[in-house]
Amino acid sequence: MKPPPFSYHAPKSVEETLSLLASLENVRILAGGQSLLPMLNMRFSLPDHVIDINRIADLAGISIAGDTIRIGAMTRQRDLEFSPLIAEHLPLMAEAMTYVGHRQTRNRGTIGGSLCHLDPAAELPCVAAAYDAEIEVMSSAGVRKITFADFPLGYLMPALEAEELVSSIHVPIWSGNCGAAFVEFARRHGDFAIVSAAALLQLDEAGRISRSSLALGGVGSAPLRMAEVEAFLIGKEADAEVLKQAGDLCSEIAVEDDPYTPAPYRRHLCGVQVRKALALAWQRALEAKAKRKSTS
Repeated sequence: MKPPPFSYHAPKSVEETLSLLASLENVRILAGGQSLLPMLNMRFSLPDHVIDINRIADLAGISIAGDTIRIGAMTRQRDLEFSPLIAEHLPLMAEAMTYVGHRQTRNRGTIGGSLCHLDPAAELPCVAAAYDAEIEVMSSAGVRKITFADFPLGYLMPALEAEELVSSIHVPIWSGNCGAAFVEFARRHGDFAIVSAAALLQLDEAGRISRSSLALGGVGSAPLRMAEVEAFLIGKEADAEVLKQAGDLCSEIAVEDDPYTPAPYRRHLCGVQVRKALALAWQRALEAKAKRKSTS
């Protein structure tokens, strides 16, 4: 398989990239290329121009500012996997990285590329949904931020204008008595998830859930936040009955059949994965609470 003909551009700065985006039509951005190159080879994507942004160092990097982690769009997935800042402050993302493809693809794949491709079964969009991340985008007209809840317009359709470039991702830090867990079920390790679940829990001093976030991947056209379950968990302890009820609520969501996974089976997996994720996040939140108490 060979890609269609296109004009190749390799800008060396953000400004040059934005100028190209403003002046060219039918453009695709080449970041890690782990999704775009197969789509080109299979003729699913037919651009007239490909802009390779791999030479722009300013678009990569991980930093902390107050209660937010800033991740450059061109940060490699492998760098996220081994970043001390990500491990300490975004444990949900750190755990999810072990499910993303394979080492070879993580060496090249980028966080910005994954979020812009927006495969509903991919791990990073599910994590971004759970954390309520903000996507910073740039164009020749200026800079704007998009909350991740507003980022997916549909299947593989991010809320980006043709002349816009994702520059960074801003992820809020959960602190205090917090626990996080990411689990997924796939046919083989490295495959896209049939169902994934990302859970974040925060406990009050009495040991009850005071804040919660739960996102599911692989169940629709984009990652799905389970607001009803999040509200149900507030004020409770994650005992067996609460976990069962939370899983049952997730087993009732509307999902579609596909050629490989019948809808009833995917709904069943939603309940199973949610119970696993919440149980793990609960246990880790209790451990964090105990650790904070012992050091105070």
